[in-house]
Amino acid sequence: MHINEFDYHLPAQLIAQYPAQQRDQSRLLIVERKTNKITHSQFKAISSMFEPGDALVLNDTKVKPVRLIGKIREKEIDVLLVERLAKNKYLVFAKPGKKLKDKVIISFANAQYTAIVQDIEQARQQGMKCLEFQLDTDIETVLENFGMMPLPPYIKRKVSSADSARYQTVYAKNPGAIASPTAGLHFTPEILNQLREKKINTIYVTLHVGLGTFLPVKVDDIELHQMHKEAYQLTNASAQAIEAVKQAGHRICAVGTTACRVLESCADIDNGFSITAAEGTTEIFIYPPYKFKAVDMLLTNFHLPKTTLLMLISAFAGKELIMEAYRQAVEQEYRFFSYGDAMLII
Repeated sequence: MHINEFDYHLPAQLIAQYPAQQRDQSRLLIVERKTNKITHSQFKAISSMFEPGDALVLNDTKVKPVRLIGKIREKEIDVLLVERLAKNKYLVFAKPGKKLKDKVIISFANAQYTAIVQDIEQARQQGMKCLEFQLDTDIETVLENFGMMPLPPYIKRKVSSADSARYQTVYAKNPGAIASPTAGLHFTPEILNQLREKKINTIYVTLHVGLGTFLPVKVDDIELHQMHKEAYQLTNASAQAIEAVKQAGHRICAVGTTACRVLESCADIDNGFSITAAEGTTEIFIYPPYKFKAVDMLLTNFHLPKTTLLMLISAFAGKELIMEAYRQAVEQEYRFFSYGDAMLII
């Protein structure tokens, strides 16, 4: 399939620059696959879309404050810590990257910390740089003091103190992500309680959101795209809970494409449904005409054009139906991307 089949027009003013005032005030676009029906609702009514015995599978990864502002003399450098290679040694994206020549020293936090650029093949191959922080302690132990939330580049404003909470789900637990699993940002403790009171299960998996989720597709033929590996964990308890839901004839709703990718990486339908607890990395790339094994419903935000995330939901609902849903979302002025509104595909 050609990448242009996953393109759409989005007015820039619909890209959410801030979250809704309250998490559950987001709008909810509902897509019904069997009838091709598209309806409009509010996220705070989400529990009405489920029946007792259904389950939501949520990604409990926690975003690390891995965006740093450094200086080379008086010039600012914007650094994103992408992958830890060793203690205090990282692959990074940096802007402007051209200034990061081998052995250049960058200072951070008013020169409390410094890092030296290392020219290594692994970084060059991936279009990144390599930094090694020059200190005895682990830089990760002090990131909370001077690191910032790694908001995506389409949010054209400075990171604020409020982002430390709002770019994190209320159930975030396991640190490791460099971007938020944004479908979960709409949930509040009250909504999670509503779900439990209605006997709707909440099951947790972990996928540390990394390059596999947000790197752009750079080939015309999407089948040639290679996903980056992302670390995940599906515990025995979660696997058993998911199997119990399926065996009872109820539905599994993946909250976000990241939770979906964990489930589809671990599920098997060769001899009836089964799902295996596992811990490792996945590079699963889901695009039409992929046949889903575990996921019956999918809650997701609106995604950028030509991305693997848009391809995944197109595989789940059908490309034509998704493009019509996106057309209506633009027409109805939904808010798009990380801090935007949500879509439930059933």
